Amino acid sequence: MSANDKSRTSAKKGRFEGFIKGVEVVGNRLPHPFWLFVILALTSILLSWVLARSGVSVTYLAASSKAGELPSETTVAVRNLMSYEALRPFFADFVKTYINFAPLGLIMVMMLGIGLVEQTGFISALMRKTILGAPSYMVTAVLAVVGINANLASDAGIIFTPAIGGAVFKALGRNPAVGIIAGFAAACGGFSANFFIAGTDALLAGITESAAKGMGIVAPTHPLINWYFMIAATITVTVVTTVITEKFTVPMLGDGGPKDASYLAEHAVKAEENRGLRWTLWTTLLSLALLFLLTLPQSSFFRAADGSILPRSPLLSSVVAILFFLFFFVGMAYGFGAGTLRKASDVPKLMQDGLQGSLSFLVVALPAAMFIQLFNASNLTTVLAVKGAAALKALNLGGIPLLLMFIVLCSFLNLFMISGSAKWLILAPIFVPMFSMVGFSPALTQIAYRIGDTTTNIVSPLSYYIPVIIGLLEQYRKEGDEPVGIGTIISLEIPYSLAFLVCFSLQVIVWYLLNLPLGPGTGLFM
Repeated sequence: MSANDKSRTSAKKGRFEGFIKGVEVVGNRLPHPFWLFVILALTSILLSWVLARSGVSVTYLAASSKAGELPSETTVAVRNLMSYEALRPFFADFVKTYINFAPLGLIMVMMLGIGLVEQTGFISALMRKTILGAPSYMVTAVLAVVGINANLASDAGIIFTPAIGGAVFKALGRNPAVGIIAGFAAACGGFSANFFIAGTDALLAGITESAAKGMGIVAPTHPLINWYFMIAATITVTVVTTVITEKFTVPMLGDGGPKDASYLAEHAVKAEENRGLRWTLWTTLLSLALLFLLTLPQSSFFRAADGSILPRSPLLSSVVAILFFLFFFVGMAYGFGAGTLRKASDVPKLMQDGLQGSLSFLVVALPAAMFIQLFNASNLTTVLAVKGAAALKALNLGGIPLLLMFIVLCSFLNLFMISGSAKWLILAPIFVPMFSMVGFSPALTQIAYRIGDTTTNIVSPLSYYIPVIIGLLEQYRKEGDEPVGIGTIISLEIPYSLAFLVCFSLQVIVWYLLNLPLGPGTGLFM
């Protein structure tokens, strides 16, 4: 590369980093997340009053979440949140709304378990035993693969991966904030990528089947219709996450840098730590053996009444509990083996210490839960989705431009309507038949939707996981550092979001041009 080329590249990089810094500054000038969600809740109430008085409504075919059921025509009007009918249940269910807030129980239970294994020193010892001294990009790539496939645990994976990422990076002498940001990006990107089949695949395929059958479309709609694409996408997300982390996030946040021989010798695993790791290995093997015993037999404890595991079963609904008990027993085995636990009363003390970093999330979760409940109750999300779909349909595009515009539409809607299945219930009956008329299979329509639905999860200011990530970053914030705000998270995740959008879109274009199968027995075209 010539000197002029290097100069131009540095200038472009400098402008992009300046833009990201600008996003962070502007974002962090917003009110504290607590007050931001309060403002958003009040705005939703006011907007619902104005639009309800104007008679705003939409009529559309709504798909069923159960495979085989036909879509039904549904009319949805904006609901006035200032009415007695809306405000009475809001106040009556105030505590219930907070307690039932999706991330609340997840983050508390997961942080109790993760806190124990971290506080006993297990994560530090394991990382120093296995990958201390490995190239930094290798550590990031391993975290990315774990995060991508963590969506087997659904939403729990979005909490598990950044929490583990922070702990692992800290154990290796790296900046924990880098691990948290990279882990969050990988876990969200994993909802359109995976080596395995998760409950999400079965859920979305059931909605797709409902939309296809309702219009008499004969095409494969089983849970594996996007599997080949998602296997390749796992590699895509791993590479993108690793490159963005090492080339952008690390320079922005700083990192521990390379470790010399004296550092490696100083942090070598001690004899008592090796003993703790051996105890942990046996505990883990026994736990996995018990899990297999409770899952593999046809009529076992963790299988559904019909003997199945997908799409719904006690195994999938118990993932959080299974992970908690695994962390609990592993943490105790290491602690007593390594001597970091001396008596049983030490266990709850360490779990309490691990929970300290989640206290700020408990505060922010209250207005966040209320805003999301009000926003959904107003039906504004449904109206926005249907209106956006109608606008795309009016463009009358075809081929690759149609696919790309659909991806962009889903990415935009995802900023306001986080639930992937809820959006697909609305969009599938519109776009599955519409795209079939230009020759696109339901599988192609579904993967285009999943790409758009995935790429902006990490930058949506309405995401109820943003407060979780803020809490994790605050846990590692040193005295004198600037407070973490929404702008911090969004600015650091924008490069991942843009890279996911571009690379996923390029991958689907390659699939389209080469006419590659999306899954077993599933093509791109009708």
